[in-house]
Amino acid sequence: MDEGHSEQIRKQAKSILDQFAAAFEGVSIKERAFKKEVSGFREEGEPGLSDNDFRERMFANAPHVSGDAIIAESKRW
Repeated sequence: MDEGHSEQIRKQAKSILDQFAAAFEGVSIKERAFKKEVSGFREEGEPGLSDNDFRERMFANAPHVSGDAIIAESKRW
């Protein structure tokens, strides 16, 4: 592989990585403390309440929202 071709590949790779990083500039993440103790099994019982903070972050980062739903593509692959 010649030097010119290697340089072209390097520039393309840098461009792809820069575009990838720019796509995440608008995403906000709130740090949270997590439980350090993990047993591997969940306790059976009634379902718990939903995590409103998680729900708000999901809707804030979703590109398309309609009321109480996130609009997403399906079967495009």
